[in-house]
Amino acid sequence: MQVFFARWKVAFLTGLAVILPAAVSVAIVIWMFGVVSHFTNTLLVFVPSAWMQTREGVGLLYWNLLALAAAILLISLAGGIARYYFGRKLIQLVDRILLRVPLFNKLYRLMKRVNEALTANQANTFKQVVLVEFPRPGLYALGFLTSMHNDEMRARSHKPLVSVFVPAPPLTSGSVVLVPEADVIKLEMSVPEGIKFIMSLGAVSPSYGDAFQGKEGNRPATGVSVPAPALLEPQTR
Repeated sequence: MQVFFARWKVAFLTGLAVILPAAVSVAIVIWMFGVVSHFTNTLLVFVPSAWMQTREGVGLLYWNLLALAAAILLISLAGGIARYYFGRKLIQLVDRILLRVPLFNKLYRLMKRVNEALTANQANTFKQVVLVEFPRPGLYALGFLTSMHNDEMRARSHKPLVSVFVPAPPLTSGSVVLVPEADVIKLEMSVPEGIKFIMSLGAVSPSYGDAFQGKEGNRPATGVSVPAPALLEPQTR
């Protein structure tokens, strides 16, 4: 009996590990579709409410899909118009009007900044993945080198400071630190790999040891020379 329950437990946990990610993903998609359709259904104001519901009061799926398609079409149309001179001027006019509305202008300005931060080209913003001692000496944090041209900061501090963004998941917040260039450890992982490392809370790390051993002299560029064994093997006393 114990053997049976032990095998059943292993089979159940294995099945749970296989099914749970898919089930959670489907549940999230369904939830997101419900949230989005709640807003997009307002586009169907010209459709009688009796047409959009069954006798039990449940909304019909194809009306939700129609509203979603209409929203996608309107967004695409707005994007297409914005590419032309008249469209840009119209958007600037609407932007100025919204920024003059009391109370609403603060929320609108905040949403614009968030949108600009999220839609910025990270390939250009994040130049390289680096390690910096943060938030105190002895602790290292993964960051992205964003700029090496900080003229005033360098002149005031008399040090070659570089800008490093130390993000917090999911990359919508973090800290911008100015670090002496000699204290920055530049890594070989790509920017997408660094983003994946942070989004996975450090669980997904790109392989490095095999590639390091297979490439002679391919060492990470650092301000301070770090020998390979210190990176690949724990030090023994």
